[in-house]
Amino acid sequence: MLRLGSLTAGLSFSQLLQASATAGATERSGVLVFLRGGPSHQDTFDLKPQAPAEFRGQFAPIQTRVPGLDICEHLPQLAQIADRWSIVRGITHNLADHGIGTSYLLTGNRPGQTVHYPLFGSVVSHQMQGPADLPRFISIDESLGDAGFLGPEYGPLSTGEKPQYGQPFRMRGISLGDGMTIERYRSRAALTRDLDIFYRGIETLDDQVRSLDRYSQQAFELISSPRCRDALDLRQETDAESQRFGRHEFGQSLLMTARLIEAGVRFVTVILEGWDTHQDNFNSLAGRLLPPFDQGLSAFLQRLQQRGLLQTTSVLVTGEFGRTPKINGNAGRDHWARAMCSLLAGGGIRSGTVVGSTNERAEEPTDRPLTPDDLAATFYRSLGIDPKTEFQANVGRPITLVRDGQPIAELLS
Repeated sequence: MLRLGSLTAGLSFSQLLQASATAGATERSGVLVFLRGGPSHQDTFDLKPQAPAEFRGQFAPIQTRVPGLDICEHLPQLAQIADRWSIVRGITHNLADHGIGTSYLLTGNRPGQTVHYPLFGSVVSHQMQGPADLPRFISIDESLGDAGFLGPEYGPLSTGEKPQYGQPFRMRGISLGDGMTIERYRSRAALTRDLDIFYRGIETLDDQVRSLDRYSQQAFELISSPRCRDALDLRQETDAESQRFGRHEFGQSLLMTARLIEAGVRFVTVILEGWDTHQDNFNSLAGRLLPPFDQGLSAFLQRLQQRGLLQTTSVLVTGEFGRTPKINGNAGRDHWARAMCSLLAGGGIRSGTVVGSTNERAEEPTDRPLTPDDLAATFYRSLGIDPKTEFQANVGRPITLVRDGQPIAELLS
């Protein structure tokens, strides 16, 4: 017997679609660019050229379009559009571990044993309405977490791989392989509906199982949706546009992100890996990390601006922590959570703004420590979501979305 779970769209995909039937409407979107591994704040957006050599590193600062804001010399394209983004320096916490640090930065709440907090995209998926033939929350390549207390139906749809320049893109549950055509897929869907007739009279099924018929049908429709297939098809872009973003995975991932936001997806996560530079920090940054980051992110922000979407799309760029102020014996920097920085753009963010600072060696905040909780509250506010929204869950009490943080007023327009 043909089971629903054996088809290209399974329960989790249907659950994502079920979320589309219940949330409130909005036209805002969000993008998270996660720099996995912990980028070196003092070698990117918080340089200390006057510090001793063993602290300041090898990179020189360059001026940006924002007076008084200098950033790393290997970020020239972002420097030219510094009036379209803002930087938060002096973010501080004490979770210098990749796993729990990531959880903290991507939920705005310290991980604990009692409450499992949702990812930013899961909250957006829960709170915002979107087109019926598109998932609301997509994570390019893999997921960085889940929907926590909101439930799995608000988790991300992960693409399973990153797009490659000049190559057709295939995504689990969307691309049909092994000779499967849309027509043949629709025939299988029809067969599944016929088989479901045998079970329509069963009154003991729970709500989740009884709802499978309606939401799995939406999943079938999504697979054959021209809008979804078109959004994932980078071959529709000109070669000049593809090259503007960069032929690397990061640039192509951001180009796909732009297309998904343009199509109506509410939240997209993009990952740029490799920032855990315990060894050879400066060659790694200058050679393989900063150039694609600079090219891809600047092209992405410019495209949103050109398409009239930057004002309605909130963008957060962050890692899980910073790196040690003093260079180690392997020309690297180690984990350091006492100081880090993050970039915000679009949405309700006031652009060209610098908030916070660190001391002369980038060791810790100077006079105003900011926390991941504050960063998350600001991001949610820019998306039009109240960070103090309360949710009911199975812990016996209401749960506040961001328990401790407050929006950073200077960043909100």
